[in-house]
Amino acid sequence: MAELATIARPYAEALFKATSADLNSAAEWVEALQSIAQNAQLQQFANNPNVTNAQVFDVITGVANVALPEMAQNFLRTVIANGRLSALPEIAEQFRVLKNAQSGSADAIVHSAFAIDSAALADLAVTLEQRFKRKLNVAVELQPELIGGIRVVVGDEVLDTSVKARLEQMKMALTA
Repeated sequence: MAELATIARPYAEALFKATSADLNSAAEWVEALQSIAQNAQLQQFANNPNVTNAQVFDVITGVANVALPEMAQNFLRTVIANGRLSALPEIAEQFRVLKNAQSGSADAIVHSAFAIDSAALADLAVTLEQRFKRKLNVAVELQPELIGGIRVVVGDEVLDTSVKARLEQMKMALTA
C-alpha cells in the first residue's frame, strides 16, 4: 500500500523528531496505539459519521494498556482529527524503522515450528547478529507448517533453514 505509506511518512517523521529525547518510551506507547488501531471494530466505530473525534479518543485511551503522556494524547488527537486512524499502524511501523535506523539495529522475526526457550533464543540472537552484521530486536512467531528449523526475516533479507524449505529444494531438484 504505497498510498498508506505516503500518508504515514510525515506523521512518523514528525513523531520521531518530537520524541527524539526519549524514543524508547515513545516506542512503547506507539506500539500500544498500533495494536489498538488495528482492531476492525474500532475502525468501524471511528468511521461512523455519528461518532465524534472525542468519543474515538476516549475509546482508544480507555483500552490502552499504557499511560499515554500528553505528547501521545496530542499526537492521537491529531491523527483522529485528520481522519488518519487507519494509517496509525503504518505510522507506527515507519516510526520503528526510523528508531532502528538511528540505533543501528533492525527487527528480526524468527518463524519457528516449535517454541524457543529464552536461553536458546539468546544464543540464536547472537548468531543472527553476527550473520546479519547488526543489532537485532528478535521476535518469535510459531509456524507449525515449517515442520522443523527456523525462517528468519530481517527487513527484506530472509534466512530459511526450515525443513519445509529443504523439502521444497529437494522436490525442485528431483523434478528438474
